[in-house]
Amino acid sequence: MKRRHFLQFTALAAAPTSLLLNRPAFAQSAGAIQFACPLPMSGPFAANGKYAEMGMKLVLQKYNKALGKELAYSVIDTEGKPATAVRKLQESIEKGTRFFAGGILSSESLAMGKEAEKGNSIFVTTAGADEITGSECNRATFRWSVPTFGAIEQTVRPLLEKLPKAKRWYTITPQYVFGDGLLNAAKAIFKEKGIEHVGNSYHSLAEKEFSGYLTNAIASKPDVLLLLNFGSQSSDALRQAVSFGMKNNMTILVAWASGLEQFEALGADICDGVYFGAQYWHGIDAPFNKEFVSIVNASLKMDPNYSLAGSYICTKIMLDAMIKAGSSDPKAVIAAMEGMKYEGLTGAEEIRKGDHQVIKNYYLLKGKPKAKMRNKNDYADIVSFGKSFLPLDKTMCKLG
Repeated sequence: MKRRHFLQFTALAAAPTSLLLNRPAFAQSAGAIQFACPLPMSGPFAANGKYAEMGMKLVLQKYNKALGKELAYSVIDTEGKPATAVRKLQESIEKGTRFFAGGILSSESLAMGKEAEKGNSIFVTTAGADEITGSECNRATFRWSVPTFGAIEQTVRPLLEKLPKAKRWYTITPQYVFGDGLLNAAKAIFKEKGIEHVGNSYHSLAEKEFSGYLTNAIASKPDVLLLLNFGSQSSDALRQAVSFGMKNNMTILVAWASGLEQFEALGADICDGVYFGAQYWHGIDAPFNKEFVSIVNASLKMDPNYSLAGSYICTKIMLDAMIKAGSSDPKAVIAAMEGMKYEGLTGAEEIRKGDHQVIKNYYLLKGKPKAKMRNKNDYADIVSFGKSFLPLDKTMCKLG
């Protein structure tokens, strides 16, 4: 995380506000409606966690109260570990929290969603594994982000249309449920379109050095290098690929970019000409997004990135449903959320009742040269966008 954004983050954390900050003790906020932000605040995905906390705090500050009650939140450092995430979520539920927004990694989100259901709570996530609103769905869990199926449909498919001669693809994949979801969706399109999948390299969630995988990719002579990892790992892989000169010999697609913070960390020279899949981009031409960008500009003196935006909208969905229901009882809030239509960050969004999946756009971006940037954050152009979701009868979701 860049120093200026860290300073903005710490300034926000210290700002005087009527919002009750209950970290670490809940006792000082008795009677408040309790929210929590369960995210990796340490480890390789810590920057995403810190921005996501900013998003939750910002929306709670904006609302100030709901149903005549104060709003409070705590931060849960999941460390990116499912067992740790579950234990800490249990402790938070025991202290009275019922509303959770977070879970960047699919493995921890799947585990926390199950625990939220046991604890009569609500969990809204931005994680990507299809199973979250598929075979392992439950009544407590909602997902704002497009799952892995839709992310690949809205990146690989349109890129194939733009590059009809790109017949050889190599993939680099994190070895867990999220990576496998992206890889399987890509393989399905490869098979349909007659694309030769010339190789795949799996790596662990602790990996930082990708030179061996990239050497294997170069040897396979692909037309496209498809990076299926996320956050700092996709940045490390892309940075090393560019240093190997791979942009000169092939097209590079990062299927699931983490947004503006990733572009800032990489810089325009690395991003130039690279394609990125994105859940969110601050330049989206939608009424509520323009309002949201203005709020973030005024409050934090920065443009919003994906982690901040995702946490903001996930928390806002719960608040709006709570107000609509006239109750903070999780069962009543869930009923209000099911089928809810609203103006979202990507335009008109809807929570599908049958699987608790938000139906929204996913974006294909292309990094632009520094000389064509209109401002310091104009790193990419939106190439295409659309909505791709499995029909309910194909998701394997059975909400009881």
